[in-house]
Amino acid sequence: MIRILKNRRALSTVITTLIILVVSVLLASVVSYYATNVVSTRVQEENLYVSKQHVWVNSQGTAEAAVMVTNNGGRDVVINKVSVRGQTSPWTNVFYGVAVPADDLTVDLQYVATPVIATNNFGLNDTAHLATTNLILPSGSTMVIYVNSPDSVGLNDIGLTVSIALHTAQAVYYSEVNIQATV
Repeated sequence: MIRILKNRRALSTVITTLIILVVSVLLASVVSYYATNVVSTRVQEENLYVSKQHVWVNSQGTAEAAVMVTNNGGRDVVINKVSVRGQTSPWTNVFYGVAVPADDLTVDLQYVATPVIATNNFGLNDTAHLATTNLILPSGSTMVIYVNSPDSVGLNDIGLTVSIALHTAQAVYYSEVNIQATV
């Protein structure tokens, strides 16, 4: 019986520890790779493309701003603030129209006789809508936004560069434009 206890064959402590360590690292790597893959494929990103931005001032000094925004992301976006030259525009001054597939979005935005009202069509097949609260832009859609009388823009600002910013929950989409005179 004593001979049986002395004749044991087993792995050394060092090799056993190395095997346990390698297995645990491999298992942790597989789990973290799986978790990263699941999270990254399920997250849909916000991506807005701002184009055709304009700020006009007429001979009476009344200003008007316009911008086209396209949602290229994988989810709907809520625009919760529109600002021109750093000043938030009240929703009572913001008009918008969502483009439909039949609209010709290649033409530039045009000055609309100030003030913009809900019967204007902005070159879209739909009439404008007064913004009463946050604007919802569905994924894959394009929206045209007009702002009546943006604060701190006047006749003496023609030729200066100003910013137009669209604020969402995740980002601020900022663009700059020169103020134009209208005839």
